Amino acid sequence: MDNIISQMVILLLLVAAGFITNKFGLTGGDFDRKLSNFIINVSCPCLIVASVMGDTVPDRGMIIPLLAVGFATYIVLFGISWLLPRYFVKRDDVRGMYSFMLMFGNVGFIGYPVVASIFGHEAVFYASLLNVPNTLFIFAVGTVFVLGQKGRMRFNTATLYCPGMIASYISIIIVAMGWEQVPSVVSKPLRLLGNITVPGALLVIGSSMAQIGRHHVLGSPSTYVMASLRLLAIPAAVFFLSLAVGVDDKINAINTVLIGMPVASYGTMFCLKYGRDETDMVRGTLITTILSVVTIPLLTLLF
Repeated sequence: MDNIISQMVILLLLVAAGFITNKFGLTGGDFDRKLSNFIINVSCPCLIVASVMGDTVPDRGMIIPLLAVGFATYIVLFGISWLLPRYFVKRDDVRGMYSFMLMFGNVGFIGYPVVASIFGHEAVFYASLLNVPNTLFIFAVGTVFVLGQKGRMRFNTATLYCPGMIASYISIIIVAMGWEQVPSVVSKPLRLLGNITVPGALLVIGSSMAQIGRHHVLGSPSTYVMASLRLLAIPAAVFFLSLAVGVDDKINAINTVLIGMPVASYGTMFCLKYGRDETDMVRGTLITTILSVVTIPLLTLLF
């Protein structure tokens, strides 16, 4: 548990670095927007592909169950995220933001190192397969939530062919074909570029946080309702539901931890990219990241 808490504190310090550098005029404005676009279109797709370029590939018989559990989970999360904000978010123009925050956790940025610290490094591959639906949905559905205004959602089919989606397709092919020995001349550059994603995304969050008023950072009641659902209620419900239908214990445990991650950093970057006010998204991301230092260790008590 100490390793988990340490990992969360380290990530919070990167957010603090983004906050401080903004105050000194080193980040913010065009820098944040350009870095967000770089992460979305370059570094994160590299991270996705690199995540399946390990030294070994596990039993292929686990691939279909992992993908099935992942897709079933996100279908359930989509229904929950679409429905629940109607009951605790008054403003129609930000309801889609809360749907995004409920549905998408920071799996790619925080989930992998946390899973490795709890279950061991070999579990990261399992997490990467469980994360495939997250990546698919965050570009196809997440942008719809962020762009939604007054309850009306717009779906852009171009998201199905964006860099993040293409990276997901490539990762699925690598896993399905069982390519264990990807040349290092290919995997290492992808891994190096992918490594920019975590610090870059957290710097953007910290920088964006520095640009909103102090009273906004504390959040509204809706923010804390979302946080309690995002971090505890939803992952616990999915855990017991998976237990009831007979999902493998290890897969269920890893999936529960991934679902219990704080709000995905992509939310803030999507807001910056598409010109939406990022205030609600930034404080939701910040508050859930802080609270996850406590809630993630609590979730591990389930198994």
